[in-house]
Amino acid sequence: MAVDVGHYYGEPGVISASGRAEFEYNLELASQLKGLLNEAGLKVRMIGERGDYAILHYRTRDAAGADLFVSIHHDSVRLSQLPHAHRFSGFSLFVSRKNPQADKSLACASAIGAQLRAAGFTPSRYHADPVLGENRPFADEINGVHYYDNLTVARSAAMPAVLVEAGVIVNPAEEARLRDPRLRERIARAIASGVLACLP
Repeated sequence: MAVDVGHYYGEPGVISASGRAEFEYNLELASQLKGLLNEAGLKVRMIGERGDYAILHYRTRDAAGADLFVSIHHDSVRLSQLPHAHRFSGFSLFVSRKNPQADKSLACASAIGAQLRAAGFTPSRYHADPVLGENRPFADEINGVHYYDNLTVARSAAMPAVLVEAGVIVNPAEEARLRDPRLRERIARAIASGVLACLP
């Protein structure tokens, strides 16, 4: 099992409503997820925790041998929608139909989404919107899973791969919730439960 910390210090991802870099959120959540999976008996390889992975396909290369690749991220909105960021919230999951194990990727993403929903979290519909979002079609609408075929870490992985957007950190209210360690643990536990449900 490989857990990938999205972004790196040179390009730390989205800057949140409070000015904090996405990479820091990703690292906290990924670290908590790793701990929970270890407790459940899984061997976990962390990818990118040092903040030095500038080349995306090196992440999946260095995950060789893992039975699942999960990349942890936090979400933003298009520049045109930033003044309205308070309207956007929720989690999103992405898989690529170009992944050699696309069906298993989708099964794992759906399992993670189902566990997030069971924990009280709501899928975002933003990315599927053809005007406001990026027109990413749903692969599993109920569980918040989208197809993003050219997503590098999902497409280049030899193993099933899922990218998780845990929440929208450019929304000030959502960011405040995501900073709460208790809520972060709920998210990590839900992702871990989804992973355990989808792996043999």
